[in-house]
Amino acid sequence: MTNPIRPLSFGSLSRGELLALILLFSGVFFRVIRVDFAPEVLPNFSPLMASALCGALFLPGTAGIFIPLIALLLSDAVLNIHYAEPIASAQILWTLPCYLVAGGVGVALRSDKKNGADVGLLPVLCCTLAVSLLFYLVTNTGSWLGNSYYPQTVSGWIQALTTGRSGYPPTWTFLRNSLCGDLLFAAIFVSLERILASRVRSVATVY
Repeated sequence: MTNPIRPLSFGSLSRGELLALILLFSGVFFRVIRVDFAPEVLPNFSPLMASALCGALFLPGTAGIFIPLIALLLSDAVLNIHYAEPIASAQILWTLPCYLVAGGVGVALRSDKKNGADVGLLPVLCCTLAVSLLFYLVTNTGSWLGNSYYPQTVSGWIQALTTGRSGYPPTWTFLRNSLCGDLLFAAIFVSLERILASRVRSVATVY
């Protein structure tokens, strides 16, 4: 028999789940704050894929997928408004599937938690690396297909993945920064969750 999906409410959240929710929104909206306060510092240093993956991993039920997804889409809309672009741009055709894939990977990693085991840091980091690379490939391929600046050839696609458009930072630097943001955020997410879980077990042992 499958376990019923527990509805998400603040009163029903465990300390670990509440921490996950706080970290999730902190990570997602960090990208919005950074644009206003440090736009030239580490462009694209935003834990998008880690937010989707870790949110799905640590939040219960379907909320683990939908809450990170809604938060990410809202932050996309805010940034589009900031740059005077349509709230829902064509870029969503490329970002949304990536968010869903990352959420699906997070759900797949829940099996260890359901069995009472700690989720290992290495598997989470490896999965975060994989979905971050996927996001980079998919979104830059979308830019190549949808931007007349790039020749619709293999060399044009490689340009979209490496040097990008003239007058802008090379796209490989965006990959570097997004990987750093995703891996750092995932490591913080897992480390804090495990510290909190160990404290809870210690208290339970005492009593």
